[in-house]
This record gives sequence, C-alpha cells and structure tokens, in this order.
Amino acid sequence: MTVEAVLFDYSGTLFRLEDDESWAADLITEDGRPMDADESAEILRRMTQPVGPVLELDERTRFAWERRDLDPALHRAAYLTVLRRSGLPGDRAERLYDRMVDPHAWTPYPDTGKVLEGLAAQGVPIAIVSNIAFDVRPAFAARGWDAHITAFALSYEIGAVKPDPAIFDWALERVGTRHALMVGDSVEADGAATAVGCRFAHVEPLPTLDRRTGLLDALAPYGLP
Repeated sequence: MTVEAVLFDYSGTLFRLEDDESWAADLITEDGRPMDADESAEILRRMTQPVGPVLELDERTRFAWERRDLDPALHRAAYLTVLRRSGLPGDRAERLYDRMVDPHAWTPYPDTGKVLEGLAAQGVPIAIVSNIAFDVRPAFAARGWDAHITAFALSYEIGAVKPDPAIFDWALERVGTRHALMVGDSVEADGAATAVGCRFAHVEPLPTLDRRTGLLDALAPYGLP
C-alpha cells in the first residue's frame, strides 16, 4: 500500500512532557522532602502514560480516569487525585497539572519539525490523532507548524478515544484517503488504526535527547522524509 497521508499521535510521538530544574520546586512531598530522580520519573510516567491505570483508584476516580480524555473537567479531577496520591501537596499538584495542560510546556522531538515540513513539501496530508483533553494546536502554531496540519483529531473534541475506530475514521475523512500511516508510541491505542486499514509505525516515548531520528526512521520504510 502506498502511503498517501500520515497520522501522528501527540504525546510521546511528536512532543514529550519533560521535567527540568524548574520542576524541582514542585516535586516536594507533603513533609517537605524533595523527590529523588526515580520518584520524579515516576510522577512524569503517571502524567503521560497513554493507556491503563497508573494507581489503584476508588470508583469515583476510576470513572474520571477512564473518561479523562473526553472531558477537561474529568481530566483535571483524575490527574489532581493521582498527583496528590503520589505524594504531592495540593498546591504543588495543581501547578504540575497546569504545566501538563500548557501546550507551550511540551518539548518537540528533534526531528518533529523536519518531518512535518518534509511531508508538507511533498503534499502529504497530516493529521494529529490524540487522546487528550486540552488543545495542543498552540504547540504547533508557536513554531509555524500548524500550517502543515490538515486536521487535529483530539479526543475531547471528537468524542472518541483511541483505540475506538471512530477517531481514526474522523481523521481519515479529513485527510481524504484511507491509505494512511499511523505513527505513535502505544501499540494498544495507536496500533488500533490497523483495524480501519492503516499501516502502523511504533516509536518509543524516550526522552527527546535520546530519540533524535525516531520519526524519520519510522517514515523511511515508506519512502517518506
């Protein structure tokens, strides 16, 4: 199958939420102890894990967690509970959550711009297909990349969450072809695009400095930039 369009996941694929020294002031436990590197990494994993529960949750929080990417209010409630149960006091949990839903706080992978610009130059339509409860468009607009995107299929706007075929179908209708490649970091969520006829390329959600050509490598077998 010739690939005529490319669908990309957002988190862990094109962009990644990464901690830096500015996080240190908020990664402090209830008793005032700074979290160590492993604890900080676990907080970040819980904030970005694409599928499945990150903690044992009570019924109310589980309801919010399972529907978090369909409703911004449930998203906020679920993540604030997870952050507080991970040892962060309320004010620090709220600051980390606010950072999480700020698209300007996300770091693009080193080859994201090159890939989007290269596909656009070849006339290949691009859609962003993401399970998410906030608008990621500003992350692209800030770099001039929004001009390369044909459609944003964001779960909270579409009303469907990967692996539901409906979100892929919505995106494929906008790019005008079903001969598409889905690129993402979750075999379970993003890989479900194969059920509607797409090809799938998996990328690892590594730190951005540790995955410099992951997108280029994923597209290369299909003759794409």
